[in-house]
Amino acid sequence: MSLYSETFYTNELTDLFSDQEAVAKLLRVEASLANAQAEVGIIPQTAAKIISDCCRVDAIDTISLKNEVVLGGNVAIPLVRQLTKVIKNRDFEASKYVHLGATSQDIIDTATILTIKEYVIWLENKLNSLEKVLVSMTKTHVKTLMIGRTLLQQAKPLTFGIKTAGWLQSISRTKSRLSEIKKRLYCIQLGGAVGSGNANITEAVQEAFAKNLKLEVSFPWQSQRDSLSEFAAFLGVLSGSLGKIAKDISLLMQTEIGEVFEGAAEGKGGSSTMPHKRNPVGCALVLSNATRTPGLVSTMLSALPQEHERSAGLWHSEWETLAQLMNLTAGSLEKSVDVITNLEVNKERMLQNIEITKGLIYAEIVSLQLSKSIGKMPAHEAVKKACKQAISEGKHLKQIIIETHPEIDNIDELFQPENAIGNSIKWVEKIINNYS
Repeated sequence: MSLYSETFYTNELTDLFSDQEAVAKLLRVEASLANAQAEVGIIPQTAAKIISDCCRVDAIDTISLKNEVVLGGNVAIPLVRQLTKVIKNRDFEASKYVHLGATSQDIIDTATILTIKEYVIWLENKLNSLEKVLVSMTKTHVKTLMIGRTLLQQAKPLTFGIKTAGWLQSISRTKSRLSEIKKRLYCIQLGGAVGSGNANITEAVQEAFAKNLKLEVSFPWQSQRDSLSEFAAFLGVLSGSLGKIAKDISLLMQTEIGEVFEGAAEGKGGSSTMPHKRNPVGCALVLSNATRTPGLVSTMLSALPQEHERSAGLWHSEWETLAQLMNLTAGSLEKSVDVITNLEVNKERMLQNIEITKGLIYAEIVSLQLSKSIGKMPAHEAVKKACKQAISEGKHLKQIIIETHPEIDNIDELFQPENAIGNSIKWVEKIINNYS
């Protein structure tokens, strides 16, 4: 953890990613293995009971554990050593059955899945919260007129509702992706040294082990990391989708635009030297996280071609990478919920900005109307010429069109923003009806 951990992450998950909780998950897996082996008659029930009783975090010297990881190359080796010693002090016979037939990766990978499962519960709750506030915002702004922008330039009018509906749809798709991924992700890793099992790691043990941990039975995947990489890619996509929302909002907050603002709060968004500023600090943090996550996803994907039955280094590269990726994405999600919940929308400024180009944004709709009488290409060229004239003379496009093409009917209607928004309202209403 660093000075900025609480800035980019979320405090709600601090315990989940703590050393204590990591050890607790590993011990839970060890206890579940012993209980599974006892259930199928491989080890005595009394031994399993003693092993389970000793699988307590306070029985492990976490500081020594962390110092010893470098010697064995993973945390399971010193953990099993400490755990065995604790159990031996209580019952020598029971100590013979600790970690029986398992390999370090069985314990570490399964513990990772347990952490991910708990993380996803938190993630789904936050996604539901974000989806809910986006639905509410979209309903509120079905007919709120604003300018649409392409390549950072004013293009043509639309509604703020269709913009937020786009945000909403990306979050809903995220939820669907997560639902699919969970089916492949929530499974045990238990195959022994090379993934072939042994007398103490049988199908019956796998089934009991999975049941104890409320996970699915799985063929050993110790060097097949596609499910974890799929999850990492999912987090990268989610982080990027949240970054898209933050990018839009931060651009709309620019002084020259001023159409939306992050919710005001004491001490939020200020400058150390400029008292007048109101900075998009929430969006900046989401964008910062979205900038960092692709590299982490890349690391997970780069670790896919692992050699034979256990990798030298590629498996190891996942540990910190996945934890950082999960933390950064969670931080972005939490901040996005806050930004959207408290977003201030300036409808008046949106209307004012529509008029900045003096009617140039209506060029397409004027061209379509004119094409009815002179054809598509001639109409396009004629309106393009009229736009150039309006710009050079500093006039409103409507005035130029009236002067050069008086034959166009209903000229006033062509320059009304509500007549240039296409299917904005219809499409948004259709989307929000799906959330009723």
